[in-house]
Amino acid sequence: MLASTYPRWPGDPEPGFVHELAKRLAHTFRVIVLGPHAPGAKRRETMDGVEVVRYRYAPAALETLVNDGGIVTNLKRSRWKLLLVPAFVLAQAWAAWRIARRERIDVIHAHWLLPQGLIAALLQSLPGRKVPFVVTSHGADLYALRGKALEALKRFVLRRCAAATVVSSAMLESLRGIGAPTGKVSVLSMGVDLAQRFAPDPSAQRSERELLFVGRLVEKKGLRHLLDAMPAVLRAHPQARLAVAGFGPEEAALKQQTRMLGLEHAVRFLGAVPQADLPSLYRRAALFVAPFVRAASGDEEGLGLVLVEAIGCGCPVVVGNVAAMGEVFGAELPAFAVDARDAQALAARIVAALADPAASRRSAETLRAAVAGRFGWERIADAYAALLSRARAAA
Repeated sequence: MLASTYPRWPGDPEPGFVHELAKRLAHTFRVIVLGPHAPGAKRRETMDGVEVVRYRYAPAALETLVNDGGIVTNLKRSRWKLLLVPAFVLAQAWAAWRIARRERIDVIHAHWLLPQGLIAALLQSLPGRKVPFVVTSHGADLYALRGKALEALKRFVLRRCAAATVVSSAMLESLRGIGAPTGKVSVLSMGVDLAQRFAPDPSAQRSERELLFVGRLVEKKGLRHLLDAMPAVLRAHPQARLAVAGFGPEEAALKQQTRMLGLEHAVRFLGAVPQADLPSLYRRAALFVAPFVRAASGDEEGLGLVLVEAIGCGCPVVVGNVAAMGEVFGAELPAFAVDARDAQALAARIVAALADPAASRRSAETLRAAVAGRFGWERIADAYAALLSRARAAA
């Protein structure tokens, strides 16, 4: 597997969906993950049966391209980090080529069209075995990396791959919009552990006034719009409180916005929360709010697994109406989605959900039953294992 975002150590609060897939595939394959090194991480280790190799692409103090917001956000925030990109890509390509030759790799799973998909495609032009690859687009690589040259590279990757997946139907339409060949592309999301970790707990006491936000503090997650809505929420429900679990480059600005709106008493920033601690937050919250929006760069949620995690724990939800939400809610989307950029509309939806907690919980139970069969890891991992096996067999 080739990846950019990957846990730096056990319990790392950085998104871990690639590792969650890798450790499940390790029951079927020998899995080696190649990802970038980061300060404090080991160069090599085995995590949950997955062999993890981290390549160096800069001096330790400068290995800051990936974490605390993601590559696209970090490049937007600090333009000088563009200087790190060539070394980031070339170092991963070199390390991937060496591993493929040394370990006689049968198939590559590249996470993100760019740069990992491009690396996998270019490896087929280098000396040695031509390793087939499957590529998965998670969202930012498709939505935020725009321009004629980048779109041409995406089309090149999709022509060379054995198979490709996107995590929502909306992303498939976006690929068609850039003229990409989609004959080998299927919709297959990442999964959520809905059987054990993200499941209801009848003994947990659910609040009637606590709102919860979980996610990176970046533009597309929409937290600033939720903060704008909070004064109207508090006028209707003075005891309402918002817990913010996450970290990222907008943290300082969001805390300043909280102070300017006079919300210090009502908003708690919890910082980075380990995955193991998230279920208790979901089970306690009266309402999970995911105010997704389309960022100025064009980036938006590919799916939003934290939303599925909350649903899995039986938490009522309100979401921003971006294209990928149809993948989760289907025909029921209007009952849960709102234009999060409209602070009054967002506040009204939150107020209504808090006003009738019994109805909100009944709706959450129905929604959980609907998503459990589609996003559980058992089905997702089996589907990826079959896809990778077919790519290997075809080669």
